Amino acid sequence: MNQDSEQQQKLEQMRREYTRGGLRRTDLAGDPLAQFRHWFDEAVEAGLGDPTAMVLATVAESGQPSQRIVLLKRLEELGFVFYTNRASRKGGELAHSHLASLLFPWHPLDRQVKVAGRVEVLGQADAEAYFASRPRESQLAALASQQSEVIESRDALMAEFNELNERYADQPIPLPPHWGGYRVVPTEVEFWQGGAHRLHDSFRYRLTDAGEWHIERLAP
Repeated sequence: MNQDSEQQQKLEQMRREYTRGGLRRTDLAGDPLAQFRHWFDEAVEAGLGDPTAMVLATVAESGQPSQRIVLLKRLEELGFVFYTNRASRKGGELAHSHLASLLFPWHPLDRQVKVAGRVEVLGQADAEAYFASRPRESQLAALASQQSEVIESRDALMAEFNELNERYADQPIPLPPHWGGYRVVPTEVEFWQGGAHRLHDSFRYRLTDAGEWHIERLAP
């Protein structure tokens, strides 16, 4: 058996049962954000690493999807808030489509939460307030990095970081003009709980034209 065949066999044999418990309609809150808060609190209590980490999916004008991990920084009545470089690839794709999807992969709990919705750009005052709360090194990194652009080397990036550190040694670091916040306002939220024999439990909240949440059980 060659190396490729051995690797393929290992991949095919990687599986486990999901036995942490089921999910029933009676377990669910009437509002998806209330249900998310409940599951998020349980993820924190369980000691999950990076429970705020979420996969952000966007789509380019060409139709090519792309994904990356960002951090949830605020959960509001209207949706999920994160901050990033608006001149980055994801910023450009969000400006094009104004739509996005989020995925919270809480594997130790055999849970996933998937969010789909429209994206709103937050205002300057909001960006300034959050940027000011970040550690100084994170502020410098946001100013030094032209996110998603090709760079010469890590040394060049660190040289820019160090130069900015010296320039603003005794003064506040300004908000980069290309940096700010987004809010994903959900139109669909899906809660997935792993089940034995691949018979998982999955419920989707779908926002109707009347502005009400309709809950549906989905086949695994």
